Amino acid sequence: MMGNRGILHDAQRRLGTARWRHKAWVCCALSFKGRQRKVMTPGTYTELFFLDEAVAMAAGHRPCAECRRADYTRFARAWATAAGQPARAPGMDAALHAARITPRTRDQLRHRADWADLPDGAFALDGGHACLVHGRTLYPFTVSGYGKPRARPATGRALICTPAPMVDVLRAGYGPRLHPSMGGA
Repeated sequence: MMGNRGILHDAQRRLGTARWRHKAWVCCALSFKGRQRKVMTPGTYTELFFLDEAVAMAAGHRPCAECRRADYTRFARAWATAAGQPARAPGMDAALHAARITPRTRDQLRHRADWADLPDGAFALDGGHACLVHGRTLYPFTVSGYGKPRARPATGRALICTPAPMVDVLRAGYGPRLHPSMGGA
């Protein structure tokens, strides 16, 4: 999948220090209406790439309303259920931005939750390694796919990478698209 946070590169295709230019962090399809782009074209947004949607969500990206309209609609419905009010992109983006970044350091904001309370699709740290939660199992993240599954702790607290509003959306029934290394899970 592909993400967008604005223009983060210069005319020579070098990344600067900025990690975002706006709050609308979206997760897009790699193919849409035959459009083709040269990666890091000067003056246009910088493409970010994710293993799958669960990774994009852990980074704080929501589905794009243009190229992934059906997923965006499902996401907005789950957001409305979780928040108890209608979902609109600017409100979702503002809430997600507040939940994903520590303002002064620009570090990823993490939170704690009970292992037993985590929904499928959330990312948590286990032994310092980012893992996808799916059922009673953790799947360690690698850049080429998910690693050998291991048992999810039955008790205790976990450090969660996925922003809290995204965890609520997952808990409300949104199922992210997962990499084929999950074996159709």
